[in-house]
Amino acid sequence: MEKSPEQSFREYDAIEKALQSYMQSAKTGDASGYAEDWYEHTRVVGSLGGQFYNITRDETIAFAEKLGGSLDVESRIAYVDYQGNAAVARLESLNWGGVRYTDFFILSKAEGQWKVSGKVFDSHDKN
Repeated sequence: MEKSPEQSFREYDAIEKALQSYMQSAKTGDASGYAEDWYEHTRVVGSLGGQFYNITRDETIAFAEKLGGSLDVESRIAYVDYQGNAAVARLESLNWGGVRYTDFFILSKAEGQWKVSGKVFDSHDKN
């Protein structure tokens, strides 16, 4: 069954909602929302400060909480694209712990909910 134009349009809101716990953790240092918005199998890959990371969702939660929040961080979703139950999103963050990040998220929808399935990041001049 094909979605109506309005239903299709609302999918973008639902995909962005799945990224809100990540954006909020950048401000507060509380990454507990990842457990709901990210699949257990989610992997995160990238480098920071010359160290390469290929870590699980739970390791990412611990890392984000150790990094802590930055009240002056600015984050914005640069783009979202989806087809069916697969999506990609690019998020730009400035000044999370003094670092600029570009994050590429892969999301999938199951049981009516979009969740993060993977993330690759670049820490710009800190990688």
